[in-house]
Amino acid sequence: MTRALISFLALLCLLVAPSRTQAAEPLDLTIHMHFREKYTWREDWPVAKELTRLTGIRLRSVASTAAASSREAFNLMLVAGALPDIVAGDGLKAQFIRYGLEGAFIPLDTLIDEHAPHLRAYLAANPDVRRAITGPDGHVYFIPYLPDGTFARGWFIRHDWLEKLGLAVPTTVDELYEVLKAFRDRDPNGNGRRDEVPFFARESSELGRLFTLWDARSSGSEANHDFFLDAGIVHHPYAEPNYRIAIRNVAKWYSEGLIDREIFTRGARAREVMLGNNLGGMTHDWFASTAGYNAVFADRVPGLKFLAMPPPASVSGRRIEENRRARVRADGWAISHTNTHAIETIKLFDFYFSPEGRRLANFGVEGVHYTMIGGAPRFKPEILAAKKAVNTQMWEIGAQIPIGFPQDYAYEAQWTDPAAQSGIDMYARGAYLIDDFPGVNLDAAERRRVDRKWPQIVAVMLEYQQAWILGARNVDVDWDSYRAGLTRLGLDDVLATMQKAYTRQYKAAPDAATKDAPP
Repeated sequence: MTRALISFLALLCLLVAPSRTQAAEPLDLTIHMHFREKYTWREDWPVAKELTRLTGIRLRSVASTAAASSREAFNLMLVAGALPDIVAGDGLKAQFIRYGLEGAFIPLDTLIDEHAPHLRAYLAANPDVRRAITGPDGHVYFIPYLPDGTFARGWFIRHDWLEKLGLAVPTTVDELYEVLKAFRDRDPNGNGRRDEVPFFARESSELGRLFTLWDARSSGSEANHDFFLDAGIVHHPYAEPNYRIAIRNVAKWYSEGLIDREIFTRGARAREVMLGNNLGGMTHDWFASTAGYNAVFADRVPGLKFLAMPPPASVSGRRIEENRRARVRADGWAISHTNTHAIETIKLFDFYFSPEGRRLANFGVEGVHYTMIGGAPRFKPEILAAKKAVNTQMWEIGAQIPIGFPQDYAYEAQWTDPAAQSGIDMYARGAYLIDDFPGVNLDAAERRRVDRKWPQIVAVMLEYQQAWILGARNVDVDWDSYRAGLTRLGLDDVLATMQKAYTRQYKAAPDAATKDAPP
């Protein structure tokens, strides 16, 4: 089925679907939504008010604004025992499926087939998305937030420093090593002090991107320290032979002063500190926000040119970028078993997959936050020119929040820095992105097995990783005992469990997953 035909069928569904006629009073549904550690659903959001006007449904928030953690808020809701009609938020995929299997959330399959034409058309056109959200019993328990776009993070380097030192953009790991040494030794910031920090990162997990230069991995998805796939087989990067080689070399770079001494402690403001004080030379981070610092510090650091560069070739000649936007996030919303208006609720979910609902979720209210120009939504000048980032402005009006809807990358493209877009285009031309691990949905027995073993395993992995990089331990001395320890803790069992779940979810026939599948 071609994309054109799919689009036509979706439009046809919209035209023939029953119209949403508002009753004299809106239908009230309760919603527990706590996201990004501080936001809850607000009935006074412009988007919430417009949603009621368009659908005749008013969502009443029952989430506490006092909770400091979204996970804590979710757990407190469960303990209280009185489930609202809808539960929504970020990072809840595992909980939706786990408690859906236990009966807290209702299966949505029949509701989608019978009452949600836009959702039905979307899932038919995107079978991988349906597989990603399907539980081990074959049912769908939540509707996810679906990011748009492909590229997330990339390598950035000080082109102004390269030009001052007469150096070219490094294209291999060996060339990068020489460039970082030049940043350290040849005073590119011109202050007469040896204070340059060749490589820095605001998240220590981004230090792990250097592992790819020795054909190792730091993660298999947008989540830190995740499993990865190789020819359909599930692995973990921190148990692979090339990881040992990568750690050996990254530890060497750290000992030589090529990596920020405070890489594990500097924190979220590393870019502001390193770039604003003309100290940092290279990082790996988000395209849009990182490129924006050229304008932010234009007056403070004249000539600052912190621009994207292609991934340097690894020791084997591979040039890869392992971080990409997930097609399906763990965010979204589900219908509680206590909801007596399940049909109306699935129609609400379906609305967000209609053209009208998708625009509301992405851009806010027409005429207030955006106008239609040439058939496409364009943010008003005051939105684009505001001091607050556009995404923050959207959160504050109820758009771009982690409910089930398909994002529109046009929302972001309108405010993406030209330098960032140039970097994204460079990565697209180079085809550097590699496939990610889509995640698996575990049944109850699998969940217990992984929950019992995995937290301790990953804690040991990260403890050794930091000690090796900082030079407190030696990876070559420790490697055999380290691998044996992971085996004792149950890594092989965890990998086997993940493999079984992956095969069931993505490789088996669509009807192969049942409640009677063996644990």
